[in-house]
Amino acid sequence: MTIVVDGSGLTLDKLVRVARGGEKVELHPDALERIKVCRAMLEEKIQAHEIMYGVNTGIGEFSEVVLTDEQVQQFQRYLIYNHAAGIGEPAPIEYVRAAMLGRVNVHAHGNSGCRPEITLTLIEMLNRGVTPVVCQKGSVGACGDLAPMAQLALLLMGEGEAFYQGQRLPGRVALEKAGISIPGLQARDGLAAINGSNLLTAMSALHLYDMNRWLKQAEIACAMSLEALYANMKPYDVRLHQLRGFPGAIRSARAIMKCIDGSDLVTGKFKTKVQDAYSMRSTPQVIGAAHDAIAYARSQVETELNGVGDNPIFLPEYKLTLTGANFQGSPVSLPMDMAGAAITMVCVLSERRLNRLTNPALSVGLPAFLTKGAGMFSGLMLSQYTADSLIVEQRILSMPASIQSIPAAADQEDFVSMGMNTAIKNAQILDNAYGVLGIEFMAAAQALDFREFTPGRGVQAAHRVIRKYVEHLDEDRPLYSDHNKMKELVKSCEILDEVEKIVGSLE
Repeated sequence: MTIVVDGSGLTLDKLVRVARGGEKVELHPDALERIKVCRAMLEEKIQAHEIMYGVNTGIGEFSEVVLTDEQVQQFQRYLIYNHAAGIGEPAPIEYVRAAMLGRVNVHAHGNSGCRPEITLTLIEMLNRGVTPVVCQKGSVGACGDLAPMAQLALLLMGEGEAFYQGQRLPGRVALEKAGISIPGLQARDGLAAINGSNLLTAMSALHLYDMNRWLKQAEIACAMSLEALYANMKPYDVRLHQLRGFPGAIRSARAIMKCIDGSDLVTGKFKTKVQDAYSMRSTPQVIGAAHDAIAYARSQVETELNGVGDNPIFLPEYKLTLTGANFQGSPVSLPMDMAGAAITMVCVLSERRLNRLTNPALSVGLPAFLTKGAGMFSGLMLSQYTADSLIVEQRILSMPASIQSIPAAADQEDFVSMGMNTAIKNAQILDNAYGVLGIEFMAAAQALDFREFTPGRGVQAAHRVIRKYVEHLDEDRPLYSDHNKMKELVKSCEILDEVEKIVGSLE
């Protein structure tokens, strides 16, 4: 199904379908008309020699330098050249595609002043699979993601590089192979292509989509560990959480109970403690807090995706040009710093349950380190080491980037969001989270193998999937292969998909 872009209604799910699924994009006719009306107004103002930032003036510290008519025609090209100043490896294709879609949605409001050809070319690039090569690093998140977006804009002049049909090609060659005309850049076009926090917002949107699915798997892993540890299930009664009122905790308790539905554990067959340790009985409160943090971050990111992140902004109905700072990435970077910390927090909780599964003093009769050959064999002892190392890295990365501003441009840009750093570190936090949760899943499956009772239907489904990839640890073997398989399994969400087939949505 084609995604129709009109400036509003762009959700995380739609963005994922375009960025990862290659879904086609179409500009709404009303949006195209708005872009044309705005451009006509801008050209009138250019003819009247009205001073407008970034159109007939320099940018940053040079904003007081007024350009001649001849310079106006050349300025956009040099603007893109000097801003294409990133460094490092190319950003993943899905990030760049998502950023392009976000930029198209900004233009669709009809407040950016670019020619329609710019927006339509970006759409053609999305639909025909031409993705600019964009260095991952170099943006400070205000004035938007200038360095990476400028590399993207090079293609609008037939320059730069692009990925096309699995090849890295010169931009002009990629466009020619795809049958896309090169629009070139005229007054305002270049700045309208780059002046927003589109890449960091796109990355954040994709991360939030994945974080939500990861948190649902954290609840499945928790349910498995609870079963293996003969948990008292009263703390997961939804009514308890409804009395406090946090939506995330209510959601989390309900999800965990869905996974355990049908278990002998909820029938009173087993004697349980009056109260379990915090790492067990406070899971809905902790994962719930993460759900609430992710929900807030999602609302901020979707607001940004559907807003006018640009500068200057043109209001055709008032014949007015407004300069401001709608490129500032702080509304995204601050909640996304919290989102990354939330994932780290849930990983710490996961590791504490892993500790209870492997520690014979805490595991309610499970063999030490989940091996029957203690002494000769060490079982999953070293798996905890690996999880711990990943969590320490996550803790380091959970320092907020949104408070790390360094002034630039001769102090004209004296506060910046550093939101790209937030997005980059969140990618690593999430990557580590797949590993941490994979290890808990592996340990919980091993522990359940030693128990003789019927687990919940969701837990049974998760156990079956895990055993497709990792065998029971009967004798010690190198564990790095199992760890990596489990990490990829969590990332693939196959466990989640199978569990939800059995118990329904865990949302």
